[in-house]
Amino acid sequence: MGKTINKLKIGDKDYFEKTITETDVYLYAGITGDFNPAHINQVASEKTMFKGRIAHGMLTAGLISAVLGTKLPGPGTIYLGQELKFTKPVRIGDTIKAEVEVVEIIPEKNRVKLKTICTNQNDEVVLEGVATVLAPKE
Repeated sequence: MGKTINKLKIGDKDYFEKTITETDVYLYAGITGDFNPAHINQVASEKTMFKGRIAHGMLTAGLISAVLGTKLPGPGTIYLGQELKFTKPVRIGDTIKAEVEVVEIIPEKNRVKLKTICTNQNDEVVLEGVATVLAPKE
């Protein structure tokens, strides 16, 4: 049998899906202090390479945290690190699916590495990377 931690195994997957709203973007801006016009100013954002407002990249990345902390590995998971690559903008109204997949298990350290990927409603990858977590023991 392969390496396991709390019944996790290589290839296990789960996801969280959410439509990004204007309220999400404004709340995230308020919480973080990131009032970049690319996110909150329609007129200014139309002059950027994106030709309109986009969601904060880290707002999208936060959806990965939702999967890790509530689904896989689940409650009690401690986020240790995340490599991220933002590949496409996320716009207000996009439905984002954040998916994680167990790719490595290090039982002696109780650590798990997971492939992380976010896609939009058109199955376009908007974010990809690898998360390292401390998995719950139970």
